[in-house]
Amino acid sequence: MRNGYSPSGQLLRLGSFFSVILLTTSLLSTSYVQNSKALVQENDREDYGYLKFADYAIKQAYAAKQNSTVKPITSIPATAMGPQIPAKGYLVQEIRDHLYWVTNGFYNTMFLVSNQGVIAVDAPPTIGKSYLKAIAEVTKEPVKIVIYSHAHMDHIGAAAMFPKNATYIAQQETAAILKDHNNTSVPAPTVTFSKSYTVKLGNQTLILDYKGVNHQRGNIFIYAPAQKVLMLVDIIFPGWVPFSELAIAEDVPGFIKAHEQALSYPFDTLVAGHLTRLGTRQDVVTQMEFLKDLKSSATNATQMFANFSKVAEQVGGFSNPWLVFKTHDDDVANQCTQTMLAKWNNRLGGANQYMFSHCSKMAESLRTD
Repeated sequence: MRNGYSPSGQLLRLGSFFSVILLTTSLLSTSYVQNSKALVQENDREDYGYLKFADYAIKQAYAAKQNSTVKPITSIPATAMGPQIPAKGYLVQEIRDHLYWVTNGFYNTMFLVSNQGVIAVDAPPTIGKSYLKAIAEVTKEPVKIVIYSHAHMDHIGAAAMFPKNATYIAQQETAAILKDHNNTSVPAPTVTFSKSYTVKLGNQTLILDYKGVNHQRGNIFIYAPAQKVLMLVDIIFPGWVPFSELAIAEDVPGFIKAHEQALSYPFDTLVAGHLTRLGTRQDVVTQMEFLKDLKSSATNATQMFANFSKVAEQVGGFSNPWLVFKTHDDDVANQCTQTMLAKWNNRLGGANQYMFSHCSKMAESLRTD
């Protein structure tokens, strides 16, 4: 990447505690998707091998933060801060009316306790069996239903720890992905749906809706009407910019549209699947503003570097077309990044780490979608 806006380069230079967490999240997501089958074969052990790596990395990050006398180069906005994670490695709290969230500070999920059992949503491997411990802290009821938000293993990869006789629910596209990938590391969905599905267990209800491709095909909206809580994974990142490349969005227009779709629910609390805290409606509005600015900045930068002949002159002609395109794309992303950081660097956490990737992703979408 040119002009110093490589996300990995920024990350290595910063050395702040939350930069380490972001790097750990990235590594875990990539390595787990690639190695999920091998890892789940070890699920009789207390922790998966990669989870031990995560624990080690996070402990090292906390130690570095506590022992360091050097002021971090970047500060984390107050709006990005979340609750303190206890020494046991996870936090479980009631949101409202027997709906709980559990977090380790960079992944989170929720479960709903009824008078006939527990509805568990997702099973992030980085939380692992701490999820079971969290449930056991608040109820003796067994897990009866498991809901998959989508097919990415960093969110559902530990589902094999739940009872085999539980009901596993997923949108049809999620079920198809798991089948197409021949992924036997997690229980196959036993109930699938197309557009909407209402989950009822005893005195509790969740509403599942699929509104089209966004982060990934099959990614659903999970709404608890009695509690006014919405769970939408890998779309909103409360207090933070999204993960790399707009959270590796499969469909950028769908990713953007999902924000308006989220606001159509009368929720007041958002469980977003990642990072430090719960979200609010304002977090959705703020990220919509971020995306509007990103689209405008990428559009302006693309127009600024629209003359490919000038780019070719800089690199010695068109003999290497990929060099011309890469130079052009980097110029566009760098210009967009400069514009965006001027406004957002102190408003959302992680802006330095991922802004270049967001600009690249948006510019690509403007060209192809």
